[in-house]
Amino acid sequence: MGQKKRFLLRLDEKLYERLEKWSSDELRSVNAQIEFLLAEAVKKAGRWKDEPGKAEEE
Repeated sequence: MGQKKRFLLRLDEKLYERLEKWSSDELRSVNAQIEFLLAEAVKKAGRWKDEPGKAEEE
């Protein structure tokens, strides 16, 4: 995986608390949990375009 893009994300406090609990349950950081959930949503929507010659990341 290449460089990661950094950006500011503002979340409702209640949503963050729920994400924090969920990520803890799955032994991930909140950042990793959000990245995982976004990647899953992109794949489910059929918008994941694999780069030629690279295997899909799971």
